[in-house]
Amino acid sequence: MSVPALAASAASPSLPPSLNEFVWRAGRMGRTRCVVTPTGHAALDRELPDRGWPHRALIELLLQQGGIGEMRLLQPALQALGNRRIALLQPPHLPQIAAWRDWGLPAERLLWVRTARPADALWSAEQILRNGSCSALLFWQGAIRHESLRRLQLAAQASDMLCWLLRPLAAADAASPAPLRIALRPLAGGVRLDIRKRRGPQCAAPLELRWPGRAGLIDEAASWPDEASDALLDRRHPAVAAAAVAASALV
Repeated sequence: MSVPALAASAASPSLPPSLNEFVWRAGRMGRTRCVVTPTGHAALDRELPDRGWPHRALIELLLQQGGIGEMRLLQPALQALGNRRIALLQPPHLPQIAAWRDWGLPAERLLWVRTARPADALWSAEQILRNGSCSALLFWQGAIRHESLRRLQLAAQASDMLCWLLRPLAAADAASPAPLRIALRPLAGGVRLDIRKRRGPQCAAPLELRWPGRAGLIDEAASWPDEASDALLDRRHPAVAAAAVAASALV
């Protein structure tokens, strides 16, 4: 069959039902065969292919600044992952053990990894994804080369884990192989999400998610810049300085 004929066949509404899932049209939401974990936020689920966080894929969260609600955004998914470990790689601040426990995430489920060099962090991320002993990886990283992103995406594809890469918002305009990229900005009582990339049509407008019981309240990050606004990470204690204190409880 010629190339024009193939294109016409793909665009035809009479495409056999058995092939529909293999053909994605840019005007509609894509579907995959990968497992997803619901985000726990109905408005966000409606805007994501397969209605949840995709496993076997690199998910980029692009943060205007740390501690604006990114951990609270991920809380429902982390709680839904069962009893397998959650890997925290290069977190910028000391994890708050009491908050993890209050949210039903005991410290025994945490694997906290710190490295001296960015290359070591990337190697650690790949090993965690290949090992398969964890249910999720949260990887905080600043500058990262495109080929390193590609390696991370390939490692995520070969695993059955959730893999979030948390990067500065300044990287939003840079090319990335990640199939899902979401920019996060602070919002009073919640967080504003701008879906920059997904397997589907362009998102018409940013989403505004507000945490239960906090609608209309001033965001802690705006009121108390020196206090933790993201319950699972303590902004008062940098992870590097406190690593020796908490390592035995986390690893």
